[in-house]
This record gives sequence, C-alpha cells and structure tokens, in this order.
Amino acid sequence: MNVPVNSSYYMVEVEARRERVPQIRRIVAAHLRYWRLQHHIGPMCRGVDELMLNVVEHTGDDKRCVVELWWNGKNLIAAVADYDRRMPRLLGPTRGGLARIAAMSDGWGAYGTPEGKLVWFSRRVKALDREPLAWSKPSPFLQEAKRAPDSPSLVPAGMPLISFDDVEERERELAEVVPAARLVRQRA
Repeated sequence: MNVPVNSSYYMVEVEARRERVPQIRRIVAAHLRYWRLQHHIGPMCRGVDELMLNVVEHTGDDKRCVVELWWNGKNLIAAVADYDRRMPRLLGPTRGGLARIAAMSDGWGAYGTPEGKLVWFSRRVKALDREPLAWSKPSPFLQEAKRAPDSPSLVPAGMPLISFDDVEERERELAEVVPAARLVRQRA
C-alpha cells in the first residue's frame, strides 16, 4: 500500500527484503527533494536503510513492515513498524544496530504496539537547511522575436513614411484610434 496522505507525510507498506531497501531509499530521497530538504537525504536514507535491514535480519517469518516519513516544519521523522514484538537492541552484532541511528539523529526511540513494534528517529531541520526555490530561465518562446507580419504594421509616431492617401479605409480608421502610431504599408 502506497499512501501519500498530505504534502508532508508519506507511508508505504512493504515486505522487507534486501532488494527492496534501495527502492525505499529512492522513495525517501524523492520525498525529501519534493519537500526541499536535500541536505537531509543522506542521513535519513541511511537511517531508514538500517531500520529496514533490522526487519530483514531480526524479525520472524512475517517480514511485512510500514515505513513512514513526515515533516512537521521543524522535525523530519522516519519510522519503521513491523509485526515482531521483540524490541531492538542498541548495539546489534553486525552493523552497529541502533547506535548508528542514535549518532546521526536528534532523537530516536522504539515502543511496542498491539501488532509488534515501531522504531523511529528524527532530525531537526533549521530554516537554512532547506533548499531555496531554484531560479529557472523563462521559456524559450518568450525570448524569441517573432517575424513581422506581411500586412501593414505599426510604426512609432513621427513623420509618415508614405501619405495617408495610399492607406486603405480600414487602416485609416485604425490610425485614428491609435494616435501614437502611424500605419505603414509594407513595400514588396
């Protein structure tokens, strides 16, 4: 199940397998880019990787887990819930366990749920840590000059280039409406 609840919360339920970890990493990175939190992609992805791999290695037969990511404007929080009631140890035997999470986060925790457990960590986001909106060039069609039409065109006021006797009636009416310009017939 893939549920974007609002613009600053995301949840996905997956079966925890080693080959799924890079997919979840890309999803987390995409949401952080969308929220303009690029500076936090590395630590948040490493933390979610650690929690996902804990599910792969330390849970029983049921490898389903729920990965949540949310940002409340000040804190960026990631959590992984699984269906195994055994609580994690701070120092795991292989990768360092939750000690890595504790080192790279501002806060972390684990608690039991009726279905299993939830392990979370958070990072504080300062206003300067957010990427500013990027400047973009105007669209190319706004920069290109358009070719002048073959029909009569407007010329700035001044001495007329030809006499009004050569201008047709509808062009003469337009010249009266637009006094700051004179209509000129383009010569072939």
